[in-house]
Amino acid sequence: MKRFALIALTVIAGTALQARAIQSFSHDIKTKTANQWETVDIQFAAQNLPEQPADAELTAVLTCGEETLSVQGFYNGGKNYTVRFCPGKTGEWSYQLSSSLKGLDGVKGRISVQPALEGRKGGITVNPESNREFQYADGSKYYPICFEVDWLFALDAENPDDIPVTRMFVNTLAENGYNQAIMNVFAFDVDWKKDDKLTAEFEYGSPKAFPFEGTNENPVHSKLNPEYFRRLDRVIDELDQKGIAAHLMIYVWNKRVNWPTPDSEEDNRYFDYVVKRYQGFPNLVWDVSKEALAYGHDDVDYITRRIDRLRKLDAHKRLVTVHDYNYCAKNPDKLDFISVQLWQSELTRLMLKVRDDFKNQPILNIEHGGYEESPYVVFPGSYTSPEVCLERAYNCVFAGTYPTHYWQGAAWNVIIPDIAKMPESERPKLEYYRHMADFVKKYTIGSLKPGDKKSNCGFCLHNGDNLFIYYVPKEAVSIGLNLPKTYKGRFMNGIWFDPFTGKYAQPDRKEITAWPNYKKPESDGFAILIIEVEP
Repeated sequence: MKRFALIALTVIAGTALQARAIQSFSHDIKTKTANQWETVDIQFAAQNLPEQPADAELTAVLTCGEETLSVQGFYNGGKNYTVRFCPGKTGEWSYQLSSSLKGLDGVKGRISVQPALEGRKGGITVNPESNREFQYADGSKYYPICFEVDWLFALDAENPDDIPVTRMFVNTLAENGYNQAIMNVFAFDVDWKKDDKLTAEFEYGSPKAFPFEGTNENPVHSKLNPEYFRRLDRVIDELDQKGIAAHLMIYVWNKRVNWPTPDSEEDNRYFDYVVKRYQGFPNLVWDVSKEALAYGHDDVDYITRRIDRLRKLDAHKRLVTVHDYNYCAKNPDKLDFISVQLWQSELTRLMLKVRDDFKNQPILNIEHGGYEESPYVVFPGSYTSPEVCLERAYNCVFAGTYPTHYWQGAAWNVIIPDIAKMPESERPKLEYYRHMADFVKKYTIGSLKPGDKKSNCGFCLHNGDNLFIYYVPKEAVSIGLNLPKTYKGRFMNGIWFDPFTGKYAQPDRKEITAWPNYKKPESDGFAILIIEVEP
């Protein structure tokens, strides 16, 4: 069985995850067997290429029972075209092409889709029964803990054979609980002054790789560079193998990219190509642009037209947001979830207000001003302490919204991929987010209700029945609980959780009285108290 451009093999060489790579077939292969919720590539060879190969019409109608997908294919270099899709159900799928390419119009074939491999859950959606929550296609919960790494595409972009640096860094993210990587299709360089101490080893600005022919300085926008995208495929696939969503920002306006003129033929070709190529990854989340209405690109209608264009092309209906609160605030009906950029103090109260303003969608604080320090000053923001950054992430959690983490050693052009080689005192505290991931899963935090005043300090998440979880601020020495009067005389167990170590104290059982009190453990930071009321 042929593999596409050998990439699907090299991505996972030497690992135990080979079955999870992109499942790729030549159309000429008669027996095609794939798995549910995997990325499937069907390869077609064109007899002759048009002058603009990327503009050739190639659409596959794929059918399994009552389910039908109409998926547009894309040019993959040479005389090769690919239809990429993600089967959402098991069974016998048939496909038929319509195409402007000689010899491909009317071509038919079949794929037998077997049950999903262990651990595979499908694409990310909004829970139709609880519109504040995300879930996977199989119905299981998805609580995003995001990490921004804009230049992830660049780590191995100049390596045609493998992605060892990318794999190492993605493994680090997965090991520390992150399940969404916010990244660019392409970024060039930053405008701000770079740290004088920065060495070339960790500098990924001004990459030689480019999604068009030519270079960023001298682009040929009329010609896309399929090799660039084949290498980007490896990155998205590696994230998928590790259970991490690729929150893919199609544009970025403030990283010196020489983009085509907006709405031009070249701009539309690039945009359409990205959508056609990446919609078939189950871990894909769309973001039209970083800083969508900033840096001179303040055309609201342009962003709206991009969203409409995306939804028309994306047969898989991946989630869509925009990295710009101004756009989201004015156009929530165009989006699946709201992305905000709020740095203010009193962050929990502010996020509660945002949550109240948008009652039917999940809310992600994609940039809360906390940029954890690294050996290099890259972009400090307002908060650099890892402990303060963590606290602001929990501020979002206790407002019933979702957090994002930035580390200055990876968020922008500077990436230190091998954290284990750093002196221990300089390493980022990524383990804090592993503890967060375990905590939100253990107590199904995304399903709890925020905002009710149920204590004399801090904030509360609860299920309206027997579970109350309190954020207790650093300054507090104790917390008085304001539980329902009807609970008086029952018993409860209080368990302190240390968000910095991930440790849980032994339960402290008490009778519920008027304003029962728990003394906060001695520490230099905030703490979390879990109250479980006995029947």
